[in-house]
Amino acid sequence: MRSSAVISGALALPLLVLVAVGWAPLLSFDLSVAESLHREAVARPWLTRLHRILSDWVWDPWTMRALAAATAVLLWWRRERRTALWLAGTMLFAAALQQGVKALLDRERPRWPDPVDSAQYAAFPSGHAMTAMVACGLLLWVLALRWRPGWRGWGALAGVALVSVLGAGWTRLYLGVHWPTDVLGGWLLGWCCVAVAVLTYRWSERRGARTAGLRDGGLGGLGGSRMERT
Repeated sequence: MRSSAVISGALALPLLVLVAVGWAPLLSFDLSVAESLHREAVARPWLTRLHRILSDWVWDPWTMRALAAATAVLLWWRRERRTALWLAGTMLFAAALQQGVKALLDRERPRWPDPVDSAQYAAFPSGHAMTAMVACGLLLWVLALRWRPGWRGWGALAGVALVSVLGAGWTRLYLGVHWPTDVLGGWLLGWCCVAVAVLTYRWSERRGARTAGLRDGGLGGLGGSRMERT
């Protein structure tokens, strides 16, 4: 997981810089892909309507946040409070990071004479792509912590998560409200958040186990010395 955090961060940072400086080859690639998809969206209104439903309801960032919040509440109710706070805290951090980068770059979204959808705020990174990556990645990790060998359906759940992450980014591209690099940046930053969150969670567990071991060892030693003195 450490390598995942390093690689995703190492890819996200230069992409952010290239977007910020407006590197011509990157902008040319973005425009070429966006124009091609926009022509497709205009030519097929029924498919565009389907993409809008998926983007605005199924894979909307608020849907993903609501799913993560419900999971955090369930964990809290089951007295797994450290995991619940970790999940909620990571979602909040990711949202703050996303808005901070958007404000920093203030990248304009694609503009079309015949738009099929609209969106506000800056373009980079895609909020849909980043939120889907963070929410799905965290929920899969929480499930993995508790998954039993006899349970079935892990592959199906992982497949749903993968389709959701990819679908969230694809619909934003198809609807012409994001550039390809916005979506790629959202995925990279989102996965970096997940990887760092998992690493910090594991670190806190190891630290807690060491502290508990030292405490138990100290109490054991104290008890033994008292018995020897008696």
